[in-house]
Amino acid sequence: WAQVLQSGGGSVQAGGSLKLSCTYSGYTFSHCGMAWYRGAPGKERDLISSISDDGTENYVDSVKGRFTISWDKVQNAAYLQMNNLKTDDTAVYYCAPFRRYSRRECGPLLDYTYWGQGTQVTVSS
Repeated sequence: WAQVLQSGGGSVQAGGSLKLSCTYSGYTFSHCGMAWYRGAPGKERDLISSISDDGTENYVDSVKGRFTISWDKVQNAAYLQMNNLKTDDTAVYYCAPFRRYSRRECGPLLDYTYWGQGTQVTVSS
């Protein structure tokens, strides 16, 4: 079964930086990307960044220019470098895989058993 372990969260003052890490194993499906989501505990999780097989990165506007996603396919790890953090970035962050559903379709896998356990990021003013 899949094992996904996150690390790197914590508390920081506004303007500071954090780097989140995610290591995974046991993905038996066609794995075509990695993503980071965030949300309040027990609430809906919003996709904030993804990276695809060909290295294409996507970000929501609120983090663009401040966050950088990366994916080491050899080490089975994904990362989210977060700079110039704002209080609005306070949330629980989750890493998750993208799955290939067809030759042309690669998208989120909304099965939380394949997601990281979540890591709290708290940004204070």
